Amino acid sequence: MRILLDKFTKKFGLTTVIDQMDLEIHHGEMIALLGGSGCGKSTTLFAICGIHKINGGRILFGDKDMTNVASQDRNVGMVFQSFALYPHMTVEKNIGFPLKLRKESTNEIKRKVDEIAEMVHIELLLDRRPGELSGGQQQRVALARALIRRPDVLLLDEPLANLDASLRLEMRSEIRRIQQETGITAVLVTHDQTEAMSMCDRIAIMDAGKIVQITEPKNMYENPVSKFVAGFLGSPPIAFLNGRIENGSFIEPSTGTKLPVAERIAKRVNGANVCVGIRAEFFQPGSGTTIKGIVSFIESHGREILYNVTLPGGNILRSIQSGQSGAKIGDHVEWGINTDHMLIFDSEGTRI
Repeated sequence: MRILLDKFTKKFGLTTVIDQMDLEIHHGEMIALLGGSGCGKSTTLFAICGIHKINGGRILFGDKDMTNVASQDRNVGMVFQSFALYPHMTVEKNIGFPLKLRKESTNEIKRKVDEIAEMVHIELLLDRRPGELSGGQQQRVALARALIRRPDVLLLDEPLANLDASLRLEMRSEIRRIQQETGITAVLVTHDQTEAMSMCDRIAIMDAGKIVQITEPKNMYENPVSKFVAGFLGSPPIAFLNGRIENGSFIEPSTGTKLPVAERIAKRVNGANVCVGIRAEFFQPGSGTTIKGIVSFIESHGREILYNVTLPGGNILRSIQSGQSGAKIGDHVEWGINTDHMLIFDSEGTRI
């Protein structure tokens, strides 16, 4: 089901939190609304499901205008971070409850519950109550309950926030598998970039009620439109250096290091103050244009090691390396920047 938000506007009192947003969610895709607290992502989700009445624009499911359709009359499946299961009901009754409200027959409910339980791998848990389940099992039940009514769209509001790290990894792959198997259109709200990048076909990054960029995860990581987007994606975070473009190079002021930039950029902003972004995988020993600094932090990630290198002016570059470089905290190092992968932003934070 294609979902269209056309000039969507939402106010709370006199405050406009979303102003004329346009968003098209393609049939069968899974899209993430990604952003910090208060950016408008949950407000957008609740408008799609009908919990929030909008103040302007339209919401279409396919060609049908759903703007003024009540929440209970929209064929939407919802999964919350709190699971929202009925504690006194068995798993079977929790899953089948939406169909009971529709007054479907007992036999039909039983058949559909068994079918969806097998899909989400909880067919052996149907006689248990939620209090007897792990967090991951409860989330599978919540997912099954949302899917059993065969919704037009599946809405996921921070669905993995209450799970520990290992369960989050498991459930990321499971939710994506189920979404692809069913072909359902899905919207994921999250502040976790890993969830967005690993689970979704596209990401819409939101800030202050606006979509600042929407594209595929890989493209967003490699081609952010702004310093804000570049800083939001990536682990470890991208490092930023301020300086000037002079005679075809970015000049890092504390070391005087000259980092060559593309000719088309150098001509446009020669003499201007800019900010460059350098991701940790492009700051490495033995390659690129070298810059001097002191190792100030080392963190083991198992197969990889993260190094922070502090420059004389106090700025920090990060390097993620697959093996030990032998560097220790306090060592003076001279590692290289792959300038082909530098991201350059103007004084307003817009990508050049």
